[in-house]
Amino acid sequence: MKPKHILLALVVAALWGCNFVVIRIGLDSFPPLLLAALRFVLAALPVFFLPRPNISWGRMIALGLAWFVGQFSLLFLGMAWGMPPGLASVVLQSQAFFTVVLAAAVLGETPTSRQMTGTCVALAGLTFLSLTAGSGGVTVLGFSLVMAASFFWAIGNIIMRGAGKTDMLPLIAWLSIIPPLPLLGMSYLFEGQERIVQAMTHMNWMGVGSVVYLTVFATFIGYGGWGKLLKTYPASMVAPFSLLIPVFGTVSAYLVMGETFGPMRLLGMALILAGLAVIVLPRFSLRPAQAKR
Repeated sequence: MKPKHILLALVVAALWGCNFVVIRIGLDSFPPLLLAALRFVLAALPVFFLPRPNISWGRMIALGLAWFVGQFSLLFLGMAWGMPPGLASVVLQSQAFFTVVLAAAVLGETPTSRQMTGTCVALAGLTFLSLTAGSGGVTVLGFSLVMAASFFWAIGNIIMRGAGKTDMLPLIAWLSIIPPLPLLGMSYLFEGQERIVQAMTHMNWMGVGSVVYLTVFATFIGYGGWGKLLKTYPASMVAPFSLLIPVFGTVSAYLVMGETFGPMRLLGMALILAGLAVIVLPRFSLRPAQAKR
């Protein structure tokens, strides 16, 4: 990788990692479903300037519902109801393991030994984390909702498998036109008109800034940069940088929110990252390369 592209990968990982702290800050100004809806209302604006991806409307709607409505409604709700941002940034990466399981069940893909090993290690980590739910600011409901969010992310990954190669930024912009109405409808039903009006008429710069960050930095710059990397290099070279997302997430949560992690949580988080590393890092052979004849 060229140095400028390594820097881009690091910037994207940092933006996505810090995204969890920004969500937590935004939840102080907006109820979770409304915050998710506002993000995608703004994220959909570029559709007036970007061409529609060559993907059927049926697949786009399914992707939008899984990736954006399912994943982010549950993530925001989980973080509002007892899941700290640093821990959420790690648990959400469970999508990688759910993707392996769903690919085997739905697409008939046989998991490799590396994928099975990584999944088992990660499940051990999730077990340790689940044992800490209900203490230290983490609720069972919040933990469960973020786990469900990672499952919807994995569902979107499976739907995306049949979409072929496409530019990420136009895809994200066009997918963003799908979630606003469902999210606003759910916000009206479950959060109520009074909370919506209160939030929209008493906005402060922290709340507005969080929505801008989620839209501009986490969505446009993040997905745009990641898409550029995937177009320039093989996925096997780009994917390992995703391991840095929970690292930036936990560090930023510690620095900004003062979030701390006990021994059990540190062990669980370490096992999840180790399992993810086994799956996404390229395989290196210890055997010397044979000389060409």
